This record gives sequence, structure tokens and C-alpha cells, in this order.
Amino acid sequence: MNAIVALCHFCELHGPRTLFCTEVLHSPLPQGAGSGDISGQNEQAEEEEGGIQMSSRIRSHSPAEGASADSSSPGPKKSDMCEASGCRSLAGGHPGFVSHDKETSIKYVSHQHPNHPQLFSIVRQACVRSLSCEVCPGREGPIFFGDEQHGFVFSHTFFIKDSLARGFQRWYSIITIMMDRIYLINSWPFLLGKIRGIIDELQGKALKVFEAEQYGCPQRAQRMNTAFTPFLHQRNGNAARSLTSLTNDENLWACLHTSFAWLLKACGSRLTEKLLEGAPTEDTLVQMEKLADLKEESEGWDGSEEEEKPSSQPDVVEGQELSKCSPETSLMPDCNSWNVAHRRLSVFRSLRHMRQVLGASAFRMLAWHVLMGNQVIWKARDMDLVQSAFDVLRTMLPVGCVRIIPYSDQYEEAYRCNFLGLSPHVQIPSHILSSEFAVLVEVRSATRSSLYPTLLEDEQSLNKYEFVVTSGSPVAADRVGPTILNKIEAALTNQNLSVDVVDQCLVCLKEEWMNKVKVLFKFTKVDSRPKEDTQKLLSILGAAEEDNVKLLKFWMTGLSKTYKSHLMSTVRSPTSSESRN
Repeated sequence: MNAIVALCHFCELHGPRTLFCTEVLHSPLPQGAGSGDISGQNEQAEEEEGGIQMSSRIRSHSPAEGASADSSSPGPKKSDMCEASGCRSLAGGHPGFVSHDKETSIKYVSHQHPNHPQLFSIVRQACVRSLSCEVCPGREGPIFFGDEQHGFVFSHTFFIKDSLARGFQRWYSIITIMMDRIYLINSWPFLLGKIRGIIDELQGKALKVFEAEQYGCPQRAQRMNTAFTPFLHQRNGNAARSLTSLTNDENLWACLHTSFAWLLKACGSRLTEKLLEGAPTEDTLVQMEKLADLKEESEGWDGSEEEEKPSSQPDVVEGQELSKCSPETSLMPDCNSWNVAHRRLSVFRSLRHMRQVLGASAFRMLAWHVLMGNQVIWKARDMDLVQSAFDVLRTMLPVGCVRIIPYSDQYEEAYRCNFLGLSPHVQIPSHILSSEFAVLVEVRSATRSSLYPTLLEDEQSLNKYEFVVTSGSPVAADRVGPTILNKIEAALTNQNLSVDVVDQCLVCLKEEWMNKVKVLFKFTKVDSRPKEDTQKLLSILGAAEEDNVKLLKFWMTGLSKTYKSHLMSTVRSPTSSESRN
């Protein structure tokens, strides 16, 4: 992440000061940050934190090199520094800390001030604002500020206990500066949690030192005895205690370097940019609309005292239904007493798997009814099996055309669902059984031990079932059927295509036919063209056959509200402009 993390301090003598900062370098190290290793101090320590490995090296210079570095540094003069190192983190001549990221060849460099004059100015201004005007209520907590010219800042102010300070505490802040406002805002939760952890550790160490000093020499009583002594005389130079003294941690700056370097690395790795080409698909729009409707319904039910809906009318939400086992079915071995691992084996994993289990002719009949929008009824004792069947079959339809009731103890009408799961004892009306707009799949116990010998070894768990597919309008084997069904079967029978590739083929086929649905919707519903023109359009689209026309009309019900409203608005706007002319 191209950012700078800095620790700032409000000195009672000199005001806001930058104590320590870590920056990312993609180029060679700046002058004075990578020369003159002293023997004995050039050992590399491998550090691993949060799965990120970096090699850290502490470098130092000879006194001459340190002096030249100080003279050219854009930092404050020595006269502006506290004598007791309250405004200083690293001693004069100390070149700072360097960590090398082996994966990306990026270096993380820590020192008191950035070496680049422009960066020093940006960090200095952010430091002053974070400890003066840009603070949250209570003067402790996170806040965001900044602009395009000086960068955007995430600042977290906090107090450190000090028995010798005014009010027994000193004011610090940890700031993160970068030019990308959106990235920094999106990183707010991550930065807040990690920086809060660093602050808690600093405050915990300082609190132990504070309590030990108060126990040995209580300062409150001593100050009350000298209440009339001038305040500057009371402090006696103690206003400039260093943070290492307050926390009693000589390795504090090395630890902060490790934490800041990891923070920059992890924050840059957690968010990635993804390029989205083209408009969102209809399935995406419908899913967004259903989620919004579901949220509104949940907010409407919270706090309201409306009557509960009867259990015989389960709700269908987002293509699925929030049903529960009835008292009778909950006592069945299927619901509670089966071994979970065993039950997971008795499910359909893909359309290809279902076609192998049901057989080619039975699967074609079932798929034809699914694509036409007819009601698909499954009767079985195993609810997991029924749910897996619906999860597989729904992949052939747009999201807006799917209405599922996974399991019910009574028959539900077709207008409520086109996928219905029933327990074996449920009676289905006779007119439904003989209807050409419904298909029934009955799952029975198999009469032979090896009913499907062509299945693989891991698919033998379904051998205990026999699947009987019946309908009032059986699909003849020589019937052409909708074009998309023939393409789906061709993909399923092609063993060179993996299951993942077949899934992508389904997505492409659905998008292709949804585009035809959009054209037909605009042509018939919006423009109100005559039937002759509609037939010509269907011929152009390659969907003039009867089954294709039925499929397009059914899929038209799955168009998103967003698309329909957008289409109506774009159609009306030219008319209104012409009327004005």
C-alpha cells in the first residue's frame, strides 16, 4: 500500500511532533538509509507475522555520516528538540530500520521523519492537524480528514500514562496518510482494528510503569503540597520523557517498525481491484432486488405485531422458501436420526450427475418441463435429496424464474412455486397428475441392489433409490424441443468438458436467451408491434419453434424490475421530446 504510517506526539514545550514513521519504497533506498553497516549489527532476523515474511535489518552509520545526514535532513532543528528525548525517537546518527519484502522486492523504511522534503511537509501537516484541530469528541479515537493536495489521513489519537506529566498523561496519535481517498475509507475497519491493537499494547506497558511509579512515589500528594509553586518550576524538565521511558521498552521502535511495516503490507494485500466488463447480468439485478425486498420485509416485521402467517402457507423468498419440518416430519428418521455424513452422499452434485442417475429420456422430460416453466414436483422422504435436486435444476433457469418450496406437508398451487418438494404421504390432486403443465418425480426404494451399474463408485449411494418420472404430457424422444435444451444435453454428454466448464456454458446460454427475451419484451410489450412483425422477429432470433416461443414467454417473467423501468423510461423520453417540438 502506498502510504505512510506515523506516530505523533504533542510536546508540552514544542507542540505536535512526529516521533516515528514508516514508508514504502519501490526504488533504491534514500541517501543515508542504506550505507555503512557496522560489523556485528548486520545480522538479518527473519520475522513472520500474519503469514507475511520479511527480513529486517537495523543499520547504523559512522558519526560523520550521521552528522551529514542530520544536516541535510528536512526535520526540525536540534533547538526544537527536548533535551530528554521527548521529541525524538532515534538517536542522532541512527539511520533507522529497513525491512525487505521478498515477495514483491519492496522495502519498508522507518525513521523519525521522511527524507523527501515534500513527504516531510505532508507528514508534518497531518501530525499538526491530528493533534490540534482534527480530533474526535473526548480527544481519543479515530477520525478521517484530508484533501487532494496534502493527502488523506486516518488518525487515531490516544493518551499514554505518565506520572510526571500534567494531568498524568500525554497525548499521542497514529496516523496513516495516502492520496487514495476511496482506498483509505474502505480500509477503515481494518486499520481501526490493527491500530487499536498497537495502541492497547502501548497503553498497557505505560500503565504498568505508571502504577509502579505511583506506588513508589505518589505524585498527586506531592503536587498538592507544592500547589503554589510555579508550574514550570514543578516540571523541572520532566515534560520531555521519551516513550521508551514511559513504556520501559528499549526495543519499542524496532517493534513499532515491525508493526507498521506489517500494517502497510497487509492493508495493501487485503483489497484488490477487479475489472467488471459490461452491464450486470439479469441474474445479478434480480438477486439485488430480492435482497432489498427481503431487507424491507425483515425491517417491517421487526417491532410489528401482525398475525403470524399460517404454517400451511410457507413463504417463498429469493427463489427459496423458509420452511420448517412439521411436527410429524420432524419425528421421522429422515430429519433427525440419519448420520449427517451418510446423508450428504445421497444428493445430486450436478446436472451431469442427475442425468446419469435418472437416465437420458427421463432427464430430458424433466429438463423440458423445467425450461417451459411447468411445475416440478418431487416426492421423497429425504429432504436433502430433494433440496439438492432443486439446487441442480434451478441452474437451467434465470434467477427471476425460480420459486422454490423445498419441502411441504401439503400440495401448493403452481402459481406459488414451480419447484415443490413433498413428503411421500401427501396426496396430489388428480387434475395435477394428468396435467401437461406438471411433472412428478417419485423417489422410491430400489428393488435391486445395483439399479444403476454405470455409475462410478462414489455415486453408488443413490442405488438405494428408484426415480420414476411421470407427466400428463410426456416428451417424445423424437421431439425437437427448445434449442437451449439440445445445447445443454450436448454439453452434458461431452465428457471432455468438466463440470465447471459445463456450468460456464449454462451461464452463457442463459445470457444468450435472456438477450432474446429482452428484445421480444421491447418488441411486444413496449412497442406493441403486430403479430406478423413478431413472427418475423422470432425467425430472426432463431426462436420461431413452438417450444422456443413458450420458453421466451416464460423467461420474460424473470426480467428484473430495474430493466423494465429503465426500458420504459428510455422509450417514453423520445415521445415527450417530439411532443414539445
